[in-house]
Amino acid sequence: MNRIFCLVGKSCSGKDSLCARILERHPELVPVIPHTTRPRRTGEADGQQYHFVTQEQLRQYEAEGRVIEKREYHTVQGLWTYFTLRFALDAHRLLITTLEGATALMDCYGPDKVQMVYLHVDDHTRLLRCLEREERQEHPDYTELCRRFLADQEDFSQERLAQFPALHTINTREPLERCLAQWDALYQSL
Repeated sequence: MNRIFCLVGKSCSGKDSLCARILERHPELVPVIPHTTRPRRTGEADGQQYHFVTQEQLRQYEAEGRVIEKREYHTVQGLWTYFTLRFALDAHRLLITTLEGATALMDCYGPDKVQMVYLHVDDHTRLLRCLEREERQEHPDYTELCRRFLADQEDFSQERLAQFPALHTINTREPLERCLAQWDALYQSL
């Protein structure tokens, strides 16, 4: 049975880094690339981390009934929307999403087909990573960094995480190779 593996976690918890390495090690996994209306960050390319689209393109996808889930964030730079389009479950799939996104995937494809993996890291490490990432931007936006950091505290509270009893956890403060070993053990057990 083909499954969808959802990596979820707070900003700078290591989702992109771990996802890239998992895909290198497991070529049988097919990435699901989400869409967003937010501007590209320095170093991002369309179709790799995200498909960057306009609000008009989003409205067209919605009119066609192709949007599984979407999330809107009122940022200091305006409204940013992230969303996932329907896809064929013709292989094991891997994607980075939110708790809400994973829930929508369960509603669409069935809870038995979706595995959620929460990437946990302590707040100190995460804040340092957020600052380092923002400093690499052409125009760092520390106000938006703070908004995201605080929003994540609520979005991934212990109460919210407790609503997902089948949630698997990887501690991403560990070196990347250890995180990959944790992933491999989990992947092989399912």
